[in-house]
Amino acid sequence: MSAKKDNLLDYTPRPNRLYEWRVGDNGHVLIRVEHKGFYAKIAQTVFKRPRFSDIELDEFGSFVWQKLDGRTTVYQIGQLVKDEFGEKAEPLYERLGQYIKILHENKFIVYENKLK
Repeated sequence: MSAKKDNLLDYTPRPNRLYEWRVGDNGHVLIRVEHKGFYAKIAQTVFKRPRFSDIELDEFGSFVWQKLDGRTTVYQIGQLVKDEFGEKAEPLYERLGQYIKILHENKFIVYENKLK
């Protein structure tokens, strides 16, 4: 009896609803991040730092982000990336997996079907 192994390619990610995002004039996705906390408040007051920042994704990242709908698996997104970018996306699943993990670690995305 072997337990089913957790596989990132089976996850269905979607954007975290805590972050607003939009597509900029150049077609790249911009994710709006609010700077919260004690030190951010000091920086905003003393050094006139903005309360919000926009994180701009590149062409590859913007394409992937727009496919994150909570129904499409990482594997299926990889196939769409392959169709769109071809050889430019290689090594496809290594890059895509790392990108998805970074988005998740930074809480920009959540998984709809991840097992606990």
